[in-house]
Amino acid sequence: MDGTPALRVEALSKRYRPDAPTAVADLSFVMARGATWGLLGGNGAGKTTTIAMLLGLLVPTSGRIVALGHDMATDRFAALARMNFSSPYVALPHRLSVAENLRVYAHLYGVKRAEARIRELAEQLQLTELLDRPAGELSAGQKTRVALAKALVNRPELLLLDEPTASLDPDTGDWVRSWLERYREETGCAILLASHNMGEVERLCDHVLMLKQGRVVDQGSPADLLARYGRDDLEEVFLDIARDRQRVEAAS
Repeated sequence: MDGTPALRVEALSKRYRPDAPTAVADLSFVMARGATWGLLGGNGAGKTTTIAMLLGLLVPTSGRIVALGHDMATDRFAALARMNFSSPYVALPHRLSVAENLRVYAHLYGVKRAEARIRELAEQLQLTELLDRPAGELSAGQKTRVALAKALVNRPELLLLDEPTASLDPDTGDWVRSWLERYREETGCAILLASHNMGEVERLCDHVLMLKQGRVVDQGSPADLLARYGRDDLEEVFLDIARDRQRVEAAS
């Protein structure tokens, strides 16, 4: 890997209509290769809009996104070939089998030796016995593992995750988090994670961006944020920010 950041975001803004409130306002950050960052905020804070712009699904009202050295405004497809995305809220076609779904995405990403890659992921993510089952017949935990396999089929260098363990039982959620930790260590993949699970964020993330009404209102490592607000866990920090409670530094 060269020294190019995984993501460079410059003054990114999004307004859906001229008379609508700004969904994301003047968002700027630089995220290094191999890092895992958390994107936190309440409902309507701008997390999903931000991820959609990073994926090229939404055109920003203003600002610039450079992903893995590629400007998303002019070189989006070169970046997308090296990225991927996972969310439990995006359903795969129910009538297609797990294997058929993975073949479709492998084809879209131009994956070489696609069948071998699908078998490899199926073994790693405990999906081998599910490959011939229709996606619509899977449990929530099984669907999450399939979604993760879809997101890893092209061996991404940048992975965007929206609530990757939502609706999972504690055991399955822990299994997914452990797998993501191992994948990052082995590949150097950068991960941007939007989540409402504060324990998950504390465990996985090196750095956290706290969003409110589309703006970054605070940021830092989980340890820095805990110290700054004088809290024992990140959920209390989240509540302090959501409820406009003063930081320890500001109050002292």
